Amino acid sequence: MKVLMVLTSHDQLGDTGRKTGFWLEEFAAPYYTFKDAGADLVLASPAGGQPPLDPKSDEPDSQTEFTQRFKADPAAQQALASTVKLDSVNAQDFDAVFYPGGHGPLWDLAESPVSIALIEAFERAAKPIAFVCHAPGVLRHVKAANGEPLVKGRRVSGFTNSEEAGVGLTDVVPFLVEDEFKKLGALYEKGPDWQSFLVEDGLLITGQNPGSSEAVAGALVKRLA
Repeated sequence: MKVLMVLTSHDQLGDTGRKTGFWLEEFAAPYYTFKDAGADLVLASPAGGQPPLDPKSDEPDSQTEFTQRFKADPAAQQALASTVKLDSVNAQDFDAVFYPGGHGPLWDLAESPVSIALIEAFERAAKPIAFVCHAPGVLRHVKAANGEPLVKGRRVSGFTNSEEAGVGLTDVVPFLVEDEFKKLGALYEKGPDWQSFLVEDGLLITGQNPGSSEAVAGALVKRLA
């Protein structure tokens, strides 16, 4: 079982002057869920090397058993610090792909032709594709084989408008995940804010928020079992 994890390289929160990146829990929980299931992991990002960590996700109230495990794990820290460049990976070499969120992906991965083509390659090869929190937003330009948006008519979840409002970034993000999915004709679903919620539609697995990370990764492992 070989899983590709794709992280953002974008660290600017719009023009606020604040930093963003990937969300620690959304990396750590899936990382260990995959590792504990015996998966062989490759970490990639557009720029390669160390992806930027959203500083908010490193604050005390955002810590979980998985983030604490990561902080005590030099091997995992080294793996994260040395991601391969996204344009060097091939979907043929993997059984599935997983995208952690954080706000960063809305800027770089959502618009990356390399990421778009990679997701389409996994989808055409009938391999599971999974995304959590803001990462489902990277599907905005991904097309199905018929040229329509991949998410059109399919059940999806992702960070809600009310959760975005809750963190005060509605007017900062380049687009709202919930609105974008509805615009694309997706069958968008959500649970209560900040509670674990995921949707599976065939081999497409999407989770709503950071608290959904472990569940989405677990669903992906079940698909590969």
